[in-house]
Amino acid sequence: MSRLLYLQSGGPTAVLNTSAQGVIETARAQGVPVCAAADGLLGLVEGRLLDCDALPASEIARLRTLPGASFGTSRHILPPYDHDPAQWQAIADVLHRYRIRQLLLNGGNGSMTTALQLQALADRFALDLTVVGIPKTIDNDLEGTDCSPGYASAAKYLACSLREVMLDMRSMGSGRVFIMETMGRHVGWLTAACSLAALPGLAAPLLLLPEVAYDEAALLARVAQRLHDDGYCAIAVSEGLRDSSGCFVAQQHADAIYGHEQLGGAGLWLAQRLQQTLGAHAHVALVDCQQRAASHLLSATDADLAYALGRHAVQWALAGQGGVMCGLQRLAQTPVAWQVVPQPLAAVADLERALPAAFIGADRLSVTPAFHDYLQPLLAGEVALPFVDGLPDYRPLCWPALPA
Repeated sequence: MSRLLYLQSGGPTAVLNTSAQGVIETARAQGVPVCAAADGLLGLVEGRLLDCDALPASEIARLRTLPGASFGTSRHILPPYDHDPAQWQAIADVLHRYRIRQLLLNGGNGSMTTALQLQALADRFALDLTVVGIPKTIDNDLEGTDCSPGYASAAKYLACSLREVMLDMRSMGSGRVFIMETMGRHVGWLTAACSLAALPGLAAPLLLLPEVAYDEAALLARVAQRLHDDGYCAIAVSEGLRDSSGCFVAQQHADAIYGHEQLGGAGLWLAQRLQQTLGAHAHVALVDCQQRAASHLLSATDADLAYALGRHAVQWALAGQGGVMCGLQRLAQTPVAWQVVPQPLAAVADLERALPAAFIGADRLSVTPAFHDYLQPLLAGEVALPFVDGLPDYRPLCWPALPA
């Protein structure tokens, strides 16, 4: 009997496993066996597949509140066929041996390129295989979809965390500066979300976005004004902040796998600049992996959309509709509704969606009401977590290996 194969790829999100839940439960309802690749594409290359049918429905339901990637993930890249035909052959052999007829890849823009390659691999080796992409990234930089699952929950965590800190600062007297460095690489969707940290009647944090070249004079003037007026100033800065020449203000090293730059350190760099120019001391928080792992502040809307995309991916794959990614399309703003539409993988692979100019404030240090109209519905709702001994029940699921 043929099987459906599911892969998780790239960095996890708080709702990545919710898409997996949608995949497994939908396939089970159709009577289709499901397996997953251990550690994503790397596990597929090595033939390490996991049996998703071995666990009861009660365990599958726990995927909705589990952070991380339940099956393991990797940033392994499939090179072009001419560069490594043996790796393509290895994947083809695994797909043939385990009778895989549908393959669902859950990841970001680079993963959609891999999905496109896997569909090409099927054609090259004459495999009866349908490939469908499921979007996932906290960066929210995927084209072809209104939003990417994972973004809303990360945005909710950032806005909530910064709001709490701003109230702490407000209670501690004057002269305090706090800098929160967000992920997001080349785009400012996560940094922009920090604007929602502001309470009515209180100043919003200043935003340093990758889409806006760093203007030190403008920033210093605003920081000095905030310190004078409010006694404190909060700043959200993207790890991908660039100067006027287009260079990153902070870069660690090149990624050994992707060849991309490894970003990080913009917050500390900015704190040093404020110290040198204004004499202001700043506390710096590098939020790092917390923003993608924080399942205790899940957006219910984010989780529902992630599940819906997993469900649609199975339905399309079983119907033979391959070579596409499941994209979300917003139908109405009030009440907000979405539909899932197919987007050709070739139209979204490796593209990067920046924060639109219409979402960036005229002062270049804020966002417009249009951005809040976009983001607010995505944050709606909370997911009730099971707790054990006062902490969330995050016991990992144990997936047995798929018998050969």
